[in-house]
Amino acid sequence: MGTMKLSVGVAGLVISLFLMVPPLVWGHCDTLDGPVVVDAKAALAKGDVTPVLKWIPEKEAGEVREAFAKALAVRGKGKEAQELADTWFFETLVRVHRASEGAPYTGLKSGGAEEETIVAADQALATGKVDGLVRLVVEAVDKGIRKRFEETVERKKHAEHDVAHGRAYVASYVEFIHYGERIYQDAAHPPSHHAEGATGEGHEAPAAHGH
Repeated sequence: MGTMKLSVGVAGLVISLFLMVPPLVWGHCDTLDGPVVVDAKAALAKGDVTPVLKWIPEKEAGEVREAFAKALAVRGKGKEAQELADTWFFETLVRVHRASEGAPYTGLKSGGAEEETIVAADQALATGKVDGLVRLVVEAVDKGIRKRFEETVERKKHAEHDVAHGRAYVASYVEFIHYGERIYQDAAHPPSHHAEGATGEGHEAPAAHGH
């Protein structure tokens, strides 16, 4: 019964946490089968840049619009020219998108090596059912908390033996406390700061808590 209550409680936190995942987690945005490039392909096919503008802040829209216009102009000069123009536009768009989120651009990737949670998240959005993602993350969080708890309890037994053992306990204690704190703080606070980041506004850094 206790485990069931824990799972239900963690599930609520996980859903809130997923809605405000930090930008760096969305690494699949720089893959060829990721959502940014998928929208870019649709935009080029329609000759309308609108579908990709949601991925960038307004202040960067000019650069993307210009790149889009240049890509369209080159695309009609043959298959090879079209492939080069498309790839160049994908790279420009992804670079601007990543930069707006404070993430480095290291080139387009082929895809297929995404984290299990990213695959589950995309499947949830495609099917309209989030249970698989919640279950996956709940299990990982549950395992993470229990592992750190058990390690801390074990080291606490020997904390007074000598300084080395005491420091080992403190290291486990700090990690155990901060792990739960990170998950709870992310889940308990509204995700408004992520929306601000999408429009180019600054992020407010969370308060640091020391032990």
